[in-house]
Amino acid sequence: MFPWNLKGSRRRTQPHTGGKPGSDSPKEGKQPLSLRLDENLSRIREELGNSPDITIRSFKVDGFDVQAAAVYTDGITDKTMVSNFILHSIMSSSLHKRADSGHSSLSRHIRDNALAVGEVSTARDWQELILAVLSGDTVLLVDGSAEAMVCGTRGGEMRSVTEPSSQVVIRGPKDGFTESIATNVALVRRRIRSPHLLLESMKLGAVTQTDVAIMYIRGLANDKIVEEVRRRLHAIETDAILESGYIEQFIEDDTSTLFPTLYNTERPDSIAGNLLEGRIAVFVDGTPFVLIAPTTFFMFFQSAEDYYQRFEIATAIRILRHAAFLISLFVPSIYIAAITFHHEMVPTLLLISLAAQREGVPFPAFIEAMIMEVTFEILREAGIRMPRAIGQAVSIVGALVLGQAAVEAGIISSAMVIVVALTGISSFSTPAYNLSLSIRLIRFLMMACAGLLGFYGIMILSIILLAHMCALRSFGIPYMTPFGPFIMQDQKDSLLRIPLGSLFSRPRLVNQKNTIRMEPTGSSDDAMNGGDSS
Repeated sequence: MFPWNLKGSRRRTQPHTGGKPGSDSPKEGKQPLSLRLDENLSRIREELGNSPDITIRSFKVDGFDVQAAAVYTDGITDKTMVSNFILHSIMSSSLHKRADSGHSSLSRHIRDNALAVGEVSTARDWQELILAVLSGDTVLLVDGSAEAMVCGTRGGEMRSVTEPSSQVVIRGPKDGFTESIATNVALVRRRIRSPHLLLESMKLGAVTQTDVAIMYIRGLANDKIVEEVRRRLHAIETDAILESGYIEQFIEDDTSTLFPTLYNTERPDSIAGNLLEGRIAVFVDGTPFVLIAPTTFFMFFQSAEDYYQRFEIATAIRILRHAAFLISLFVPSIYIAAITFHHEMVPTLLLISLAAQREGVPFPAFIEAMIMEVTFEILREAGIRMPRAIGQAVSIVGALVLGQAAVEAGIISSAMVIVVALTGISSFSTPAYNLSLSIRLIRFLMMACAGLLGFYGIMILSIILLAHMCALRSFGIPYMTPFGPFIMQDQKDSLLRIPLGSLFSRPRLVNQKNTIRMEPTGSSDDAMNGGDSS
């Protein structure tokens, strides 16, 4: 069970049964509980529509001759805790009646002396009670008391910690986030055992009441960025938050860009590393993907494994990823421009070979490339959506069969098949899946510009994209940092990755309070105390 009544947490929206989402109608949630147990139980059944998964266990408190009831939701409640640490504790405990023991004091007496669960709180109105039941907690009601005891018993069936499926590494931790926010927070706390690691929780979604939490390290995270993240989360007005992608679309700086401005990961070590650099993590219950803010463009080419390998290997692999990114973005459009407009840019022997291959092909290079690219995207999407046992085979065999058949039929040249295959393989080298999706769309725009204006069209669109990326911000941080603006001290962990012993400073724009990660050789006392705060 995870304690979501943390100090400082706020509830942004309220559950409702009708009307405008988030409205505070007098009927919803603000009414106090009744003193009569039967009225409270009838109200619970009415509010929850007599749902069969809502379990109500009535019993009599031994020694007091007072009726009580435990209410919980089957499937999301740990029934072992309910049986052993709530019902068994109350029924087998020696609760001696005192002369001043009223019904209200009986509730406090049970809470203080009989309950063996780790977390117990009090609910005084219907909104708190219903939300606690639907969250997996167990609510104890005592006849004659207008207060309900909420016992932390969240549990039920959930996926165990397994290896991340989207960000696989050869060397490094194999544990990944799950759909349980409590488990995800615990995986990060296992790596950062610091009292300065803070967590703030809230509930978002007027209907879903989804648990959302932000995590940061006090003294490392920029207070202004933390406050901005908090403000944007509290400003969300919606009925449902079902995945962190909902949060991402609500709080990102620019919704009109194709480039992702928030990083998501299902690796706890990646979250821990970014927290230590002064960034903020956003956890959402029900999804293994955690958001990181602020984000820069070059973060999408970095992998957690880069820091587990020697710096020479990590640097070479990073350069390879950037080269593959350029190949996946520009190679089809360069081929179209060279074949259509700029024959003089192609060596003579190669041009003769390409011309011989294209003899009999009825389509211009642009249409030929579009056919192959769209076909490849269909195969890739089909391979992802089909059952895993046959999806990979269908995508590989389909590409081979279709490519060979298209060449033999004279519809596509063999050179175009090579170009599209190289482009597709290069797109898989990007560690971040959301950036690879963006490049897939931009590649079609680049091909269209190449088909219209040749190399001039490629150059014009490249300049527009570069200017657009330089104008993007992620919570106030320039998207192209550390190259735009150029920050010399941050170059050692961007395109390159210098030895860990020399990575003694944190990103300058992200962290301005404590820029020193570790004491460099020969550093001054000021560096040991946190460095320059400017």
